[in-house]
Amino acid sequence: MPGYIEDRWMTKKPDPATGEKRKTERWGKGKRYRVAGIPGVKDRSFAKLHGPEGANAWLAKAQHESASGEFVDPRRGQMLLREYIEQDWWPRRDYDNPSTERTVKGRVWNHVIPHLGDHQLNAIKTAQLGEWLVALKESVGPGTANEAWGYLSSIFQSAIDDERLTRNPCRKQTTLNVPSKPPVKPRAWSKERVLAVQAAMDERFQLCVDLGVGAGLRSSEVFGLSWADIDFEGRRILVRRQVKKVGAQLAFALPKGEKTREVPVPEYLLKRIEAAVQRRPAAAVTLPWKDPRPAKTEREAKERRPQTHQLILTASMGGAIRRDTFDTRIWKPALAAAGVIPAPVEKRVAIKSRPGVFRTVRVYEEAREDGFHALRHTFASVQLDAREPIVAVSKWLGHADPSITLRIYAHMMPEADGRGRSAMQNWFENS
Repeated sequence: MPGYIEDRWMTKKPDPATGEKRKTERWGKGKRYRVAGIPGVKDRSFAKLHGPEGANAWLAKAQHESASGEFVDPRRGQMLLREYIEQDWWPRRDYDNPSTERTVKGRVWNHVIPHLGDHQLNAIKTAQLGEWLVALKESVGPGTANEAWGYLSSIFQSAIDDERLTRNPCRKQTTLNVPSKPPVKPRAWSKERVLAVQAAMDERFQLCVDLGVGAGLRSSEVFGLSWADIDFEGRRILVRRQVKKVGAQLAFALPKGEKTREVPVPEYLLKRIEAAVQRRPAAAVTLPWKDPRPAKTEREAKERRPQTHQLILTASMGGAIRRDTFDTRIWKPALAAAGVIPAPVEKRVAIKSRPGVFRTVRVYEEAREDGFHALRHTFASVQLDAREPIVAVSKWLGHADPSITLRIYAHMMPEADGRGRSAMQNWFENS
């Protein structure tokens, strides 16, 4: 088997006169033993010949792993985690969705690098991970901590593929209390609450509530809905795009999950849409497709070519509605007016561009459970209570798989009313 150990303090051949080896010019300088001659393995020096970290042990291990194609030089894992992320891992990430890219980068740069970035890759073990988790739990919620843990595990797995590590320290952890994502158990609103919130809105935006409850649309899909998407004859809405925010800019894009869908809707919703458009006609809005950032290639330029659609709902000054603006100026004020959340608190905030000048802003309580998505949950609740098949409801909601719908909304499904019990009774009686 190829490979040998060289003693750099003694000559290779003995003295012809005495028959003994002689000291070399390197006697007593540096590490004495060098392991060399193994194909694909960089030479390595050792101070001692024997022992678990000695030249003999490492030679045997390297020979075996080299022969089986599994050798990983531990020295390749001595670079800092920060360096590996910035130089190797992140440049190879390729996200079609800019929002996903921004989320991943935020989690890694805000919650991984500041805590573990100055550790060597191969020096991050259970102890370091434990300290990181403790710090993480003190600063962020379990959902964010769970995501950060997942991205770190992905980074380590990439380092294994790059032959910088032999194992992923995040995998199969039995001693650390890794935070799990909090269970999702959405709540449906009562009809009274829906109407109260809708009544508290500016009349121009009340149709948003109808579309959320009556068709299960996400707010971004409501803002991207065009007049051409309404099939009055077939009594359905074609959900074909959304308005999404990329950085500070807006763009049209496919709905979440990268697929379009059709939602059957009642006559009342079609009439509400028609009446809203008669009062305020649909307006042409032009936005880039998918990504507003400058294209780097001809293909990207073609894919991001702007599109124009006659949007049913537009912002006060024209253009597409921004979801964050809608949330702070329309949605939360309506929630507060309807008594769903407390009244806002007024705070003085300094204007950065004008030192010494302040402005008064209204700060509303966090309303995650009572966001626009509550209308979508109400739509699902009504459909399931009417015993619509879970596969159909999943399709209307735009979920990738019915199991997702079942996991989220199982608690909303009606009881079987004893029908299964009666069926088994009849089966036994007739057997």
